[in-house]
Amino acid sequence: MKRVTGIGGIFFNAKDPVALRAWYKQHLGIDVQTWGGAAFSWADESGNPTTGTTAWSIGAAEGGHFAPSKSTFMVNYRVDDLAALLQALRDEGCNVLEKTDDSEYGKFGWVMDPEDNKVELWQPPPGM
Repeated sequence: MKRVTGIGGIFFNAKDPVALRAWYKQHLGIDVQTWGGAAFSWADESGNPTTGTTAWSIGAAEGGHFAPSKSTFMVNYRVDDLAALLQALRDEGCNVLEKTDDSEYGKFGWVMDPEDNKVELWQPPPGM
């Protein structure tokens, strides 16, 4: 079974997310949108657009999206078969969180790594 196929997003929290987003926009040229992040479109080796994006977002430190992790960041990894991977991780003794999410953006599940960082696993919707 193929496991991770790419990075779907990088998310991190900040004490002052508005100021930090502005810093990244001004100094690194990241096109930060009103929703608090940017979407980087994928391209092939020749620079031609392909299907897929990587999300990048800064949220408020007091948000609970990363719980139970105490980390200030979370990486979202693309996967082909979320249910199968979550089951394989459970079978391997990993700390898989019971909650999953299924929305128009795809299917999401979470596992805690050995240092208690929450890792997000994302199965994109068909065709994406």
